Amino acid sequence: MNSILTDVDSVVDSIAHVYRDLHRHPELSFAEHRTAGIVAERLGELGLEVITGVGRTGVVGVERNGPGPTVLLRADMDGLPVVEDTGLDYASQARGVDPDGIDVAVMHACGHDVHVASLLGATEVLLARRSEWAGTLVVVFQPAEELGAGAQAMVDDGLFDRVPRPDIVLGQHVAPVAAGLVGVHAGPAFAAVDSFRVTMYGRGGHGSRPETTIDPIVMAAATILRLQTIVAREVAGNETAVVTVGQVHAGTKNNIIPDEAVFGVALRSLDAAVRTRVLAAIHRIIRAEATASGADREPLIEAQESFPVLVNDPPATQRTVEALRAAFGHARVIDPGAVTGSEDVSILATAAGAPLVFWLIGGTDAAEFARATAAGTVERDIPANHSSHFAPVIRPTLDTGVAALVVAALEWLGAAAS
Repeated sequence: MNSILTDVDSVVDSIAHVYRDLHRHPELSFAEHRTAGIVAERLGELGLEVITGVGRTGVVGVERNGPGPTVLLRADMDGLPVVEDTGLDYASQARGVDPDGIDVAVMHACGHDVHVASLLGATEVLLARRSEWAGTLVVVFQPAEELGAGAQAMVDDGLFDRVPRPDIVLGQHVAPVAAGLVGVHAGPAFAAVDSFRVTMYGRGGHGSRPETTIDPIVMAAATILRLQTIVAREVAGNETAVVTVGQVHAGTKNNIIPDEAVFGVALRSLDAAVRTRVLAAIHRIIRAEATASGADREPLIEAQESFPVLVNDPPATQRTVEALRAAFGHARVIDPGAVTGSEDVSILATAAGAPLVFWLIGGTDAAEFARATAAGTVERDIPANHSSHFAPVIRPTLDTGVAALVVAALEWLGAAAS
C-alpha cells in the first residue's frame, strides 16, 4: 500500500490540474463534448484502446493485459443546472441549454469532476503497475447520470458488444463527509428514483374576477402540500421514501390567473413494494386535487427519469471492503447505511450480468466536518451535493478517490504470472 500511495501522490499532483479545469468547464447531460475530448485524449496518451461516442458522449478505454478477469471502473461526467456560489478561483461561469431549450448556468454541483479526475488518475497508476496484474481493465466515462439515462444509453449503443463483459463493476461517488473516509454498504445502497412532470389545467382569467376562473396555481399548491402527506401518513416508520417537488412554473403577471401550472415531482425509494404504493398515491392525489378544484381536464403526468435501486452484491462487497480496510485501515472504511440519493451505474452491472460494488468517498475538509459534527450543525454548515456551495477539497479527496479505485481494481484483477 505504501508504494501505491506513492504512485497516487505523484499522479494527484497532475490530475488536480485536470480537476480544476473540469470544475471550471462543466457540461450538462449528453453535452459533455469538451469533457469527453479531454478524457479520450488522456486515455490515448496512456496507450489504451479508446472508444468514443458510446451512448452519444460516453468514452471507454480498454487495456488488455493477458488472460484474467475483466474489471470495469466507471465515472460519470455531467454537471447540473446550478449557479455556482463557492467563491473558488476555479468556479464555473459556464452556461448550457437544458432539455427544455432554456439557457441555464452549469456547475459540477454533484462532484462528477472528482469522479472523472479520480478515474483518470487510477487508470494511470494501474497502467504504471501493469506488471503486477493480469486481465482486462475497462474504464467507462459515462454521460447523463443526472438524467438517469446515460448508463442505459451506453448499453443500448452496444457497450458490451464493443468491450469485454466485466466480471465486476466498480465505482464511487463523492459525498459531504470527511475527506479521507470511504463508505460502503452491502445490499440496497442507493434509492430508486421516479420523476414526473405534472401539468394541472385550469381556466385562466383576470385576477380581479377569480370566480370566473379555475385557478391552476391554487390547484398545484394544494397538490404539492398534499403530496408531502404521503411519506408522513402512508409510509411506515421502518420504511424509506422521499417525495420532493423541485420546480414549479406558472403564470406571467400578478393580475392574470393562468390556464395551467407545471411542477416536477421525484420519488426515491429502497423497496419495490413501497415504490409501488407511493407511486399510486402520487397519481391518486394529483388527480383528486384536480377534481376537487373543479378542473375541466385531467392533469397530465409525464414520466421522466426512472432508474432502479442500486444493490451492492454482498459477497463482492465484503471482498472489496476487506481490501479497502487492509489498505486504508478499519477506521477509514465505514458502513454509512443505505442512502436516498440515486445512481444509474447498476444498469451497467445488470446489463453485463456482473456484481456491483459502489462506494462513497468523503469530500469535506475533515477539521471542518469535525467542528460541524461537534456543534450539531452538519446539515446547516456542510454543503451537500446539488448545492450551489458544494466544493470538495482537492486533497485528500482525490488521493482517496484514486487509491480506492486502484485498490479495488487490483483486488479483482488477476495476479501477474511469476
